[in-house]
Amino acid sequence: MRGKAAAFLLFACSLASLANAQTATVRGFVTDSATGAALQNVNVALFGEDDSLYGSATNADGLYVVAGLAPGFYELRVTLIGYTTVRDTLRLAARDIVTRDVVLAEAEELLREVVVEGDRDVRMTDLEAGLETISPQDIEHLPGPEISGDLALYLSALPGVVVVGDQGGQFYVRGGEPTQNLVLLDGMLIYQPFHILSYYSAFPSEVLSTVDLYAGGFGARFGGRISSVIDVWSRNGNTRQFAGSAWASPFVAGAVLEGPIEKSGRFSFLGSVRQSVLEHVASRYIDHPLPLDFNDVFAKIHGKANRNGRVSVTMLRTEDRGVVGRAPDSLRNDEVRWTNWALGGRYLFLPGSLPVLAEFMVSYSEHTNERGPAERPLRSSTTGRINFESNITHYGSLFTVKWGLFARTLALESELSGLYQDLRLDREWVTEAGLYVAPEFRFANRKVVTPSIRVHNFPSKRQLYLEPRIRAMWDIAGNRLSGAVGLFHQEIVGISDRRDAASTFTAWTAVPMGGVPRAVHAIAGWGREVHAGVDVAVETYWKRLSNLFIAEWTALPRLTTRLQQADGRVFGLDVRVEMRRAGFYGYINYGLSSVEYQAMQSSLRLWFGSDTYRFRPAHDRRHQLNVLATTSLGGIDVSARWQFGSGLPFNRALGFDGFLLMDGTVDVFHTPGDRRVIYERPYNGILPTYHRLDLAAERTFETAAGRITVQASVINAYDRANIFFLDVFTLQRADQLPFIPFVGIKVDVN
Repeated sequence: MRGKAAAFLLFACSLASLANAQTATVRGFVTDSATGAALQNVNVALFGEDDSLYGSATNADGLYVVAGLAPGFYELRVTLIGYTTVRDTLRLAARDIVTRDVVLAEAEELLREVVVEGDRDVRMTDLEAGLETISPQDIEHLPGPEISGDLALYLSALPGVVVVGDQGGQFYVRGGEPTQNLVLLDGMLIYQPFHILSYYSAFPSEVLSTVDLYAGGFGARFGGRISSVIDVWSRNGNTRQFAGSAWASPFVAGAVLEGPIEKSGRFSFLGSVRQSVLEHVASRYIDHPLPLDFNDVFAKIHGKANRNGRVSVTMLRTEDRGVVGRAPDSLRNDEVRWTNWALGGRYLFLPGSLPVLAEFMVSYSEHTNERGPAERPLRSSTTGRINFESNITHYGSLFTVKWGLFARTLALESELSGLYQDLRLDREWVTEAGLYVAPEFRFANRKVVTPSIRVHNFPSKRQLYLEPRIRAMWDIAGNRLSGAVGLFHQEIVGISDRRDAASTFTAWTAVPMGGVPRAVHAIAGWGREVHAGVDVAVETYWKRLSNLFIAEWTALPRLTTRLQQADGRVFGLDVRVEMRRAGFYGYINYGLSSVEYQAMQSSLRLWFGSDTYRFRPAHDRRHQLNVLATTSLGGIDVSARWQFGSGLPFNRALGFDGFLLMDGTVDVFHTPGDRRVIYERPYNGILPTYHRLDLAAERTFETAAGRITVQASVINAYDRANIFFLDVFTLQRADQLPFIPFVGIKVDVN
């Protein structure tokens, strides 16, 4: 199988080389004149003497490449809404590779309608088979406890994403488990990307450049997970001058600082720090205990290694601690703690004599997770990964070939106090290596087809997987059609007991038994602008899941994580309507989803008459609705978000009994035995529906030194008592956050 993949790679690269044999290439980086920041989605067009037109758009690094140009004279035209257009004249000969870096300056005068139209780089009609590109401007629309918004808030508003509660930081994407999501920051793996308060991700919005969310059907560059990919990229620091901002609210305080490292502006730095204060501030004025604490530290250095090369180093550290879902007078007071630590380097290089982009990355990621008293945790898990990878792109006029190599070493270690009876508790090493090939073919009417293949090898396990995938997009008569199909495997899995609703503890391990978790994805989507400023997008998806690992069903009223295998299926429908008007932006997102697991357990024949049982897992939210509206009133930006979710499944108990093992002479009057619960079938109960309204009003004041932004917000405006979890053993209920008004302030200094 590896030989076939290598032959496919050689064939694709040979075609790309032949296509460029007698043509020229123009490439370069586009940056902002004021900050030196890379500009994404800039339109780059080359007009030939024969009225021919060639074009491209810049990526997250501000890079554009236009290949396959016939020899001759061309006018280069670089345009972006809000910036002054740049023009240049080029004379190209066969096999020329010309580098033209472009600096764009902001236009002095802008019509308000143009600003509103350009406020969102990607419209809903641009959604492509599960892929959505998210910008910081998109995140700012949503009201919440963070004055600049947060990626976690944006994700929770998407129709295919389920957040079980406002605590715990667990996100489920289109039926997948949290540990089945691949989350990357500048190419570094982040094991737990969300904070213990689910309104916050580990990535401050102030440092984000772009986020690509693949809700499924992702290409062969990504692997090792079977649900989704969240590919996060940070921006570069200001190369022209020092700048910074600081903000504070009853939930969190933070600051960002950036600027040039040396006078030439070749290298810049960007750093941020955030610290939660809700445990000491918010919990006092709302008279509601919030024993949650978290912080994160981010730092990045970026620079020009040479004219054709860019280098960067990124670091992230997060810490979380707290008691999740604590009910009044509850005995469930075990503390949960986790940390993330990631450090990575990236080198981007454009060879002088080839129409090729080369990317080399190395990173180290570590995650620790504990539960129990701080001085003596009951459970702990530590995971570390060293990653090396290279990604090469060959550019052509009609198609582009992307391919890459990767090698990884993982160290896994857990101390579980005997609760995980069928997991190895010693330190374990796992190695991974492989390659992928992904040619992209472009046709008329913006028709793009990307077949790809990934070869994933585990030398330490003597296992090899071949994963074919394909993505396609076609614009026809104003309609955007897209689709994706693919095969995915996950050899490293996160084990937890989903019945323990208030627990966020996860133990990472290599597959403990049987086959490897596997998924098949199929996605089909349609999008169209149905009226001026009104877009509609519809997407349907299906997943077949195999060899999942879930907790064994038991009558004992305590945590057990004896594992059993299960299969599953997911299908759903996402519908989105987006409206853009002068001074107004809004959308309605609706998601219909169905998740079903099927497991086998011989002991269940005594309970239900069959050793096979089907059930809805705890994250199966059938209906989900999000409504957002933002506008400006008298210079004040006002936003409102209402969300609704149908009830989630839970294990309903019918009663209790006692069990006493008669394995000899037993004093039945003084031996307490074990308490057992008499269940209905697994997850046969449904919790109440969830709905909530959040409001925000924001005003920005311009000063000589910078900007001051003041925000007044309300969480859960009509004080809906939304249930977080119900303890079926004590019937104690823990609710999500109540009505919380607050004021935040942010200061930007240039």
